[in-house]
Amino acid sequence: MYEPIRSPSVHTPADDADFPHRSREEELDIQLAGHLAALLAVTDELGPGPAGDRIAEQVARLRGAPPARHAGLTAAAPADLHRRAHALAGRALLVAASRADTTAAILAAERMDAHTAALAALADPTAPSGHLVGAH
Repeated sequence: MYEPIRSPSVHTPADDADFPHRSREEELDIQLAGHLAALLAVTDELGPGPAGDRIAEQVARLRGAPPARHAGLTAAAPADLHRRAHALAGRALLVAASRADTTAAILAAERMDAHTAALAALADPTAPSGHLVGAH
């Protein structure tokens, strides 16, 4: 009544595959570099500065090559850019913490703080701006 299966199932594990596998650490490095590169793009759009240079150093360390830098202007409002940068820094912080990369985790936390302060300053222009150093 039933015909036998003539081809291997798509659900068969590919343990004997002849392609290289990446380790968990390599996968986390790739993820962290991607989040930091996205953060770099938003940071560069907000304006050049030392914060972008520090992020670029970490991307270069993780990828082994310096990132391409250009400000791809999206015409987004500064508040939207700061929110996006804050979210990207949060993602980078999570990955950096899971791979125990203290340098990248500290950088990501500092960027989160800077973008939180920038958002607060945009919401209340009368607030003192002394804490916005490096927000761009």
